[in-house]
Amino acid sequence: MTEGTTSTAAAEAGSDTLTRLEQEGEIAADYLEGLLDIADLDGDIDMDVEADRAAVSIISESPRDLQKLVGRDGEVLEALQELTRLAVHRETGDRSRLMLDIGGFRAKKRAVLAELSAKAANEVKNTGEPVKLDPMTPFERKVVHDAIAAAGLRSESEGEEPQRFVVVLPA
Repeated sequence: MTEGTTSTAAAEAGSDTLTRLEQEGEIAADYLEGLLDIADLDGDIDMDVEADRAAVSIISESPRDLQKLVGRDGEVLEALQELTRLAVHRETGDRSRLMLDIGGFRAKKRAVLAELSAKAANEVKNTGEPVKLDPMTPFERKVVHDAIAAAGLRSESEGEEPQRFVVVLPA
């Protein structure tokens, strides 16, 4: 293959992935719109592709209404995400890594976790000792692992669900 052919093939593969992720978002949006209708809740669906995964958000002018779909500490949101992933899987036959956010809950959580990660990274850099964080969901651990790697340190997950936690380690 020539260099031009290789880059064309890579562009087509990237385009196919984007199309597949957009399709996942469309399927998820249809599923979630049906759910909102059944629950008699108002909300708009926003779709995007972030970090090689479909990202779907339910937003509303009155986020308080959506709190029922988030639940305590995001428990209902996690369950709805899994149900939405199953709906996508049923339609496509492929496992989905779709990320669901409702009322900006995950976006706010990312900001809090970024701050927590920065504090833990600073402590590890100052003391040279590992820092164990409280148990977290898989989403939360992923956010922390990414933040710790960006800070130039290492991290590992330890323990068993639901008590699995992140340990921040010196580089």
